[in-house]
Amino acid sequence: MPQLLPSLLTAALLACAMLSGCAAVAVKPEHSEPASRQSIAMLERVTWGISGASVRQMQSQGWQRYLHDQLHPGKAVLPTEVQAQIDAMTISQTPMAQLVTAMEQRRKDAAAVMDDGAKQQAQKDYQQELNRLAREAATRSLLLDVYSPNQLQQQMSWFWLNHFSVHQGKHNLRAMVGDYEANAIAPHALGKFRDLLAATVHHPAMLRYLDNEANAAKRINENYARELMELHTLGVGGGYSQQDVQELARILTGVGVNLGSETPKVKPALQDQYVRRGLFEFNPNRHDYGDKQFLGQPIKGRGLAELDEALDRLSRSPATARFISGKLAQYFVGDNPPPDLVAQMAQTFERSDGMIADVLQTMFASEQFKQTLGRKFKDPMHYVVSAVRLAYDDKPILNAGPMLGWLSRMGQPLYGRQTPDGYALADTAWASPGQMNTRFEIARTIGSGSAGLFKTEDGQAKEKPAFPQLASALYFQALQPTLSAATRQALDQAASPQEWNTFLLSSPEMMHR
Repeated sequence: MPQLLPSLLTAALLACAMLSGCAAVAVKPEHSEPASRQSIAMLERVTWGISGASVRQMQSQGWQRYLHDQLHPGKAVLPTEVQAQIDAMTISQTPMAQLVTAMEQRRKDAAAVMDDGAKQQAQKDYQQELNRLAREAATRSLLLDVYSPNQLQQQMSWFWLNHFSVHQGKHNLRAMVGDYEANAIAPHALGKFRDLLAATVHHPAMLRYLDNEANAAKRINENYARELMELHTLGVGGGYSQQDVQELARILTGVGVNLGSETPKVKPALQDQYVRRGLFEFNPNRHDYGDKQFLGQPIKGRGLAELDEALDRLSRSPATARFISGKLAQYFVGDNPPPDLVAQMAQTFERSDGMIADVLQTMFASEQFKQTLGRKFKDPMHYVVSAVRLAYDDKPILNAGPMLGWLSRMGQPLYGRQTPDGYALADTAWASPGQMNTRFEIARTIGSGSAGLFKTEDGQAKEKPAFPQLASALYFQALQPTLSAATRQALDQAASPQEWNTFLLSSPEMMHR
């Protein structure tokens, strides 16, 4: 389907131009120093989409320095308005453990209400508050995607959030997803894979989502153990057996979540084994202390230390290096990445002990990567975020609600994948006619300045029209030689600045990265 998109989109562009019935308006981009076509294309792939700020930053530093800083980012400095929005959020002001504990007490209070009408209202209020917390998390995530200078870190945060996927609709995960993304995923997005893996294994969102809190000696639940190997590390065909699943499940017994304030009564001989960190709990009463045989090697039964040994084996397995490298290449290069490129990345993975930034550096430096620039079809997240970055680089949005709505309409809401495999990375998963129609509508809404991105809850703020700004100018100027004749014709026929934006955001070139 992706190879048919240029003609499909071109037809739509020309139809828009013909329907306008107006005299052509020449919309000339502002003057700027030219950037090479390849550097702009690389920038488009490494970031969530180019913006005026990212182009200026890359031009001032040079591509190699810019890429180095993206692979090894410092603390992100956000626009003042964006930082203020994030700082005002409940999830920014209240630690997750405190927040979840309060919500759990609220749930219990609602269940204890005797009057049926009052009970229903209390339960409704509880659910609405969980929804509000999840919406805060998604809003914060999108604001960082659009405005953080650490663009590669933001892309990788989404990639790993999708790889270690949890669904917000289960239990009370809506109160946990913000912390899961901000404190388990993002800090390790470009670091050691072993550290990232451990952060997800110990987070209550993952343990609740994949039912490990129900995993105990003599009541084994294999759900998390299976996904930990199949989806998170070794991959299908990674050399593990059903016995390995069972043994890993035994290793994971007692690893769970404690939402209350009380500590369980632990057998005196095991009291020094008990661990409580926030909501994470290792309860030795529930652990299988028998010796295990995992991935062909013994693990002596000794408590939580067994899990560290198992994670070492999983993260350092050659199968994990191949599987993770393959997924990274699929995300950044194409549906069927070259096997020799994946092999090179896997070698770097093993040599660097799973340093994600090094694996990405190997990929970015390859000719196979460069040959695909401009050909990777954008999934809904990439399209929505890149469109907003392009249109509203100069003025931070006040309301991410429309973006959340667009992602839901296109089937890729944040924290919304019900199954643990994450959203599809293949281009073909997102190239249906329905997807294209929605994208045309989004382009028209943004291009005309009626997206609602600047409407606050009180309705007082007014939308700023998305006239072509520096970001659009730089994009157009850098890629003009590569635009198809039909796209250039449609842009030349734009009857207004708003229409020019709409045509640009609808173009085949905007649908790819």
